[in-house]
Amino acid sequence: MSAMSEVVVVRGRLVLASSVVDDGVVVTSGGRVEFAGSVVDALEAGHGPALEQVPPAPGTYVLPGLVDLHNHGGGGASFPDVTTAAEALPGVLEHRRHGTTTLLASLVTAQPEVLVQRAAVLAELAEAGEIEGLHAEGPFLSYRRRGAHNPADLQEGSVELVADMARAARGYLRTMTVAPEVPGVTGPGGVAEALVEAGVLPSLGHTDGTTEQAEALIEQVTAALGAPMTATHLFNGMRPLHHRQPGPIAACLAAAARGDMIVELIGDGVHLDPATVRSVFDMVGADQVVLVTDAMAAAGVADGRYELGPMSVVVHEGVARIPTPQAAPGTPEEEGPIAGGTAHLVDVVRCAVRGGVPLVDAVRSATAVPARVLGLAGEVGALVPGARADILVTDDDLRPLRVLRHGVNVDVAGA
Repeated sequence: MSAMSEVVVVRGRLVLASSVVDDGVVVTSGGRVEFAGSVVDALEAGHGPALEQVPPAPGTYVLPGLVDLHNHGGGGASFPDVTTAAEALPGVLEHRRHGTTTLLASLVTAQPEVLVQRAAVLAELAEAGEIEGLHAEGPFLSYRRRGAHNPADLQEGSVELVADMARAARGYLRTMTVAPEVPGVTGPGGVAEALVEAGVLPSLGHTDGTTEQAEALIEQVTAALGAPMTATHLFNGMRPLHHRQPGPIAACLAAAARGDMIVELIGDGVHLDPATVRSVFDMVGADQVVLVTDAMAAAGVADGRYELGPMSVVVHEGVARIPTPQAAPGTPEEEGPIAGGTAHLVDVVRCAVRGGVPLVDAVRSATAVPARVLGLAGEVGALVPGARADILVTDDDLRPLRVLRHGVNVDVAGA
């Protein structure tokens, strides 16, 4: 009997979409969820024999496997820099053993030929089932709000590059971050239209645009999709919200509140204050929020110097920044832009909960909501009958104890 065909029973405080079951259980078979609910209901449903050897576990939480839509790497591996699928796999496994069982590998702005090459390499991982697909962050981004993106590689919208990347990714390019004010992005014949036609979700981000420019992109994309679009790490890499110059953030919050947008938040305590994260949940609701890591190669490993595409990054006390020319060697580059995160998604969930977001909301925004963005509702991101048996078991402090993917235990050594 293969490991995937075995019956597996996991017991603990079960975190469902809108409630926590104090003594809950998940029964899986064939890599799929057969039952998820209270122990009492499991016994009534005939799962008594499977429960006999599984004692209560009141000190643990049982969550769906986490889903990260924005992740540049970890464990020393940088997705924008790999030349083979094997080089990228350690980054995938670093996050998987911390409970992220579904992941998009994110690229950063680079030369067109590099983006096409990286898309082809990472598509191999997607075809192997190791990742769900790719997210391209750029290169059609604002120079002024570029953050850690190489200014020399930013460019105006190119439908030809969209086509080349989509072709190289073999159907696995799932989303691309674009700035609405960049020429060639919005309007007829632009990048946004080409992305939708290629089955790629446009995501608004790294923008210095006005409220009206953001609204125009949101209106165009949602009308074409008949579904919400996303905002790439709301607040970060955007013109700040000001009462006389509201910029893109006001448009994104309004769109999320009416159901036309799902906003990413890097709720790691570095990119955003926890009060900001809590306030956005209060304003637009958990079903319009996706928690992400924006992780880079240093996630899970030591401080030091790393590469993020064509840019060099210094990580000091867990914060990644692009070093500034005037910074002395070996000192914190506090003035340089943040260059991605070093947290795992479970750490982001924990930070959000500590900041006042209800547990079920934080978990839903790291599981069911991103699954819906990917068109995988009911397949991943929820513990419901028929779903993939992806499970994260944590302690009281939301620290990983056990991870299953397709019903098979993941090696969590070092997590």
